[in-house]
Amino acid sequence: MSEKLRLDKYLWAIRLYKTRTLAAAACDAGKVKFNGAAAKASKHISIGDEYEVKTEARRWRIKVAGLLFSRVKYEEAIKYYVDITPAEEIERLQFQAAVFYTGKRKSKIGRPTKKQRRDINDFLGDQ
Repeated sequence: MSEKLRLDKYLWAIRLYKTRTLAAAACDAGKVKFNGAAAKASKHISIGDEYEVKTEARRWRIKVAGLLFSRVKYEEAIKYYVDITPAEEIERLQFQAAVFYTGKRKSKIGRPTKKQRRDINDFLGDQ
């Protein structure tokens, strides 16, 4: 008899989601797919299954390489799945990271600092 492992617990254990609740919510929202159809959090997984998983950071295509019942450190967790994400998806992610805008103002552009205003006023002779 094969051991049973829920999909949400597996996604949490391999560290694709920070909490098991987030993994279950992603399954309920249709962000986890098995054979093109949305997978429920209670689905039992088996070795060799392939899933499409959408997280905040990226889209994954993973193949189950082993069953992991508890959360372990990252170096151990990556041994239990194979990342089969297409190369064009990885390239798209790298391109987006290059043009990501953080909302932070670039230095030395925009309004002058207090020191720069004083220097301007001294130069212009304004008091």
